[in-house]
Amino acid sequence: MKRLSIVLLALSCIMGCKEEKKTDTTATTTPPEKFVPTIEYTLVESIPHDTNSYTEGLLFHDQQLFESTGSPQNLPDTKSVVGPVDAKTGKINIKAELDKQYFGEGIVFFNDKLYQLTYTTQIGFIYDAKSFKQLGRFSFSNTEGWGLTTDGKFIIMSDGTNTLTYLDPSTLKPIKTLNVRNAGYAEDYLNELEYINGYIYANIWTKNYIVKIDPASGDVVGILDLSMLKDRAKSKYEHSDVVNGIAYDASTDKVYVTGKLWPEIYQINFKH
Repeated sequence: MKRLSIVLLALSCIMGCKEEKKTDTTATTTPPEKFVPTIEYTLVESIPHDTNSYTEGLLFHDQQLFESTGSPQNLPDTKSVVGPVDAKTGKINIKAELDKQYFGEGIVFFNDKLYQLTYTTQIGFIYDAKSFKQLGRFSFSNTEGWGLTTDGKFIIMSDGTNTLTYLDPSTLKPIKTLNVRNAGYAEDYLNELEYINGYIYANIWTKNYIVKIDPASGDVVGILDLSMLKDRAKSKYEHSDVVNGIAYDASTDKVYVTGKLWPEIYQINFKH
């Protein structure tokens, strides 16, 4: 019996050591969380924004600030339109308007054309960038269309997930995808996009921040917390909705941000 006890004790020790070794191996393969810095910014000025504009896209083209909007069914005063924003009134000078069957989403200018996404119909529209005459439409396989931007080579599209899709401008077919991660975790609900000096900036649906994405890795490398601006908008117009809209004017190196139904568009200054 004594010899049997010794054998059992030895087996127990071996099994325990193996289990401990297994646990240690698992621990060493767990990726450490990454620290993502907050991007400090200052508020420079504000200009008016139409509180009926349900912002889906915001960008500069030919030194004009353009906006695209959506039209939720519960907000009958909203429309799905595209056009330059009047800096004095905040109203959009409508250049294109969609039928009610379509919900307008993000826009981008590329090679003398304007491209516009729709929300759930898997259809995009193409316009002449000067006359805004509709030239055609295109389809995409993503379940939804959200935001658009360009790096000068590709058209980059968000669809509400953590994946960005790169489209060939000549065919509007997907070339590659980029999975975006924040501190090692998927950053879902990527929305309105802007490309600034080699980085992609993206609004996050229902959040008060914009993420700065390294397109080489998909990693979020900085966060713009716009909570203060959201509070300011809410204090001026109680129906102000979520943060959405970031536009970069390369000719002046200025950045503007806003939100859905906000009463103002804000110029902010930060290191970019």
